Parts: sequence; C-alpha cells; structure tokens
Amino acid sequence: MKFEISREGALKQLDAFINSELANYSFKRNFDLGPKDKSNVSCLSPYISHRLITEYEVAKNVLSKFPYQKVEKYIQEIFWRVYWKGWLELRPQVWTDFIEDLKGLKEDDNYKKTINGETHIECFNDWVKELRTNNYLHNHTRMWFASIWIFTLNLPWQKGAEFFMKHLYDGDAASNTLSWRWVAGLQTKGKHYVAQSWNISKFTNNKYKNVKLNENVLPITDKREYKINPLNLNSEGNSNESLLVFENELSLENQKLKNYKNVYLVLLSNEVRKIKLEQNVLNYKSQVITDQKKRFDHLQLIDEIKLKNLTEKIKFFDVIHPCIGDNYSYLNSLRKKQNLKLNFVVKEEDKFSWQFSNKGYFNFKNNIPKILNRFKIQ
Repeated sequence: MKFEISREGALKQLDAFINSELANYSFKRNFDLGPKDKSNVSCLSPYISHRLITEYEVAKNVLSKFPYQKVEKYIQEIFWRVYWKGWLELRPQVWTDFIEDLKGLKEDDNYKKTINGETHIECFNDWVKELRTNNYLHNHTRMWFASIWIFTLNLPWQKGAEFFMKHLYDGDAASNTLSWRWVAGLQTKGKHYVAQSWNISKFTNNKYKNVKLNENVLPITDKREYKINPLNLNSEGNSNESLLVFENELSLENQKLKNYKNVYLVLLSNEVRKIKLEQNVLNYKSQVITDQKKRFDHLQLIDEIKLKNLTEKIKFFDVIHPCIGDNYSYLNSLRKKQNLKLNFVVKEEDKFSWQFSNKGYFNFKNNIPKILNRFKIQ
C-alpha cells in the first residue's frame, strides 16, 4: 500500500473514492479484506491527520455529488477526528496523564513478543506485521487489535496506544489516545469494546475462524476524572511577522501567507518527542511537509534546533494551532523557557465544531448538520 505525499494526490484519491466506492461505503466499511485490498474504505486518514486536506473539504466534496442522507454514515466517520480533537482540547490533562503513565510502564517479555507478532493469535500477529509494513490498519481491525491487546493479552492500554502512534502514518494524539481509552472502557465509563471471534470471522470473510479470545471481561477502571477547561487560544488573526506551522496542521490554503515576512514549517525529531516515531513515519512526515513547501513561496523547513535558535531573536509568533499532542507539548515548553508571545491561529470550522465535543459523540453527531450549514458545506 502506497500513500500520497501531496495535497494534489490526496484530492485525486478522494475524488476516485467518491466516484467508485462511496455509494457502497455503509454496507462494506466494516470488512477488512486484507493488506492488499482497502478499496471499501477511503484511506484518507494519513492526509487528514496532517491536514493536507481537511474534514470539511472532504465533506464538501462528498456532498457536491451525494445528498446528505445517502452519505450520512461516511460524513459521521470523517467527523470523528474533529470530535476527538475538540474533546482533548477541552480536557488536555488526559494527554498529560497518558504520557506520565507511560513512564512507569515496563516492557516485559509479554510486551516484546506481542509487538513482534509472536502471540498465540494468528490474526493479531498478521495485523502486527501489516502495521509495521504498511503503517496503516483498517479502522475495524484497530478496534479488534486494541481489545485483544487489553483484554486477552493483558497489556496496558497506554503501551498499545503508544505502539500505534509509533507506527501509524495517521497517528493523531486525540483520535489514537481516546480511541484506545474507549476500547478499554475509560472514555465512556463502564462501556468497553470486546473483540469477539464471530465478528472477526464475519468481517474478514472467514479468513480467521475460531479465534481464541477472552470475551468475558470487565472494563478497565480509573478513578481520575477530567473536567472541561474553557478553550483559551488567544487567537487574534494575523498579528505577527512570523508564522509557525507544524507537520500535523498543514492546511495552508486559506492562510494569508503573504502577510508574513517568514513562514516556518516545523518537523520535530525524536529527540524532543514524548513518543518516539518509527523512521518510516518520520520519513512520511518529512515528505509531506517538503511537498507543501514546494507549493508556496518563502516557506522554510526547520527542526527544533533551528526553531530554538530563532526564538533567541524573535519572541512573537503566530502559530497554526497544532492541537494537544507532541507538537503542542514541545511548543508550550519552549514558550515558557524562551518567554515567547504566541498567537494561535485556529480554523473557524474547528472552533465552532469543538463546542459540541463537551459530551459524547451522539451529541456531536446530532450537531453535524448544524456545522455543515454554518459553513455552507453542501
């Protein structure tokens, strides 16, 4: 499986999916047909997670060819990422606690055998190999994988979330962390996802039968509670001469780049990341951000060393808000050390949508038509 590294390629892939497969999406989406056939799903997540294309663009292109009622399920699936980001923005301590938890977890023999695909479960071992090879897994398979990891192999959910982040091209702090919490039973208290043999058999077209799993399990419990923090991003539009753009927020189409004297595209190395990414993932990010640089004038690629050197001279920056995760954690740390004044630039669509992330996805889902109408996405 090969993923595009350009916005143009991502848009072509979206258009091809809309024209050939979208009409059957709701019927076929849960089937994992194996690593060589992902035609029943759009595989757009690596582009959306880097914001080469946005969730709102996808919805607009889809709705230009289908009425909402015909593609409602697909639109809802696309907007999960918006919901998760908003949810974490409102509760940033969840990410902080996740990173702190990882520091105290050991990588024992059970863990090492699991990440090398040496368990007693054939399908799981195959998925480990697929993840390591293709840096991608079908969404339904990710749910099975997480459930088996937690409830059958008895490994900490945090280490599973870390493993995914290390290897996925579409690894996103919010979607990944919160999805693992949901499977474990922490996101919606007491409601967990338990992989079942019949379900795996059905949705792999009987490739894997009679999988021996622990299907009678209780959800994980955690006494920590997370209250909503009001969003306070101090966004004032274009207010500085220099703009910072991180690799997970590359949506530059509607940014007034000509208003900036300097635009810096930032790709952090593993030296300063809380979760160390596999080289394939770092290479993909490098290719994506380099391709974006070619599309606009006066953009400069920098790493954390060059960024720190910049902040010795420049103290005022606009920043396309990188959202809670590794990029934001590093930037926030740098802000404190260098006494920076940052003005976060946030998409109006995101700010409007995130207000509906205060509760569960059912509430958010009911407000998707309101979001689409607000921004004339139809």
